[in-house]
Amino acid sequence: MSPTADVPRVVLYGRAGCHLCDQARAMLERLREETGEGFAEVDVDADAGLRERYGELVPVVTVDGVQQGYWRIEASRVRAALAR
Repeated sequence: MSPTADVPRVVLYGRAGCHLCDQARAMLERLREETGEGFAEVDVDADAGLRERYGELVPVVTVDGVQQGYWRIEASRVRAALAR
């Protein structure tokens, strides 16, 4: 997937009440300050297909549609994906 103005490069898939999702969000906010690259959040529980796909793996972070990690996401991996 190539980035466009309408499609964010970085997406955080998570759910309400998820402490790991809170940690991933904080990491992505730090990266936004560093790189200027924003992110979108998607609630997997709002869509049956996403809930089935990601289930207990949340949080999941993708860059340009490619999964970069789940549960505890490494900032260095997301940073490297953004540099590509």
